[in-house]
Amino acid sequence: MTLQPQAFSSLMERGVELTDEDKAVLKPEAKLRPTLGDFNSIVCFKSAVIGIEKTLGEKAAAIALTTAGRHRGKDLAQELCFSGSSCSFDDIGYKLETALGKDGTCLCIINNIIREDDVIHVYTSETFCSAGEPQGSERQCTYTLGVVWGFIEQVLGKRLQGKHTESVLRGGDYDVFKFTFL
Repeated sequence: MTLQPQAFSSLMERGVELTDEDKAVLKPEAKLRPTLGDFNSIVCFKSAVIGIEKTLGEKAAAIALTTAGRHRGKDLAQELCFSGSSCSFDDIGYKLETALGKDGTCLCIINNIIREDDVIHVYTSETFCSAGEPQGSERQCTYTLGVVWGFIEQVLGKRLQGKHTESVLRGGDYDVFKFTFL
């Protein structure tokens, strides 16, 4: 994964300790596409999502996209050398926001992560999945939920059950993901 150049300095400014592996992953020159960069448009990717839904049906597409997201989230945690580490949820939230937010891949903004007993709530905004959807849409955050889910599972080294419980499309202030331990 390649983060935008601001991410490296942002991490350093917050005093986050980076390993040599972290620094190697964060190098801005490590681009997959030298001319176009590593990002594509939401419009194009959402067209792929809609095509998958039309081909497989909504339920099968949701399973496939969530699974793809979980795979990406687990890979991301490993790329950031953040797998199986013991750290606070503030640290997890910060690294996840840096990787997925405006300084990273721009998938979403991680506004907050709160753990209450055996429940983890992740508050997100500007999610890829909700972008461009009309108010009242039944669209669920599948891929975005999956990325966050996989990342947290990989960091904690524990299996979770995830669910999209609140949506900005249906009156919520955030897209909220709820995770419970299995």
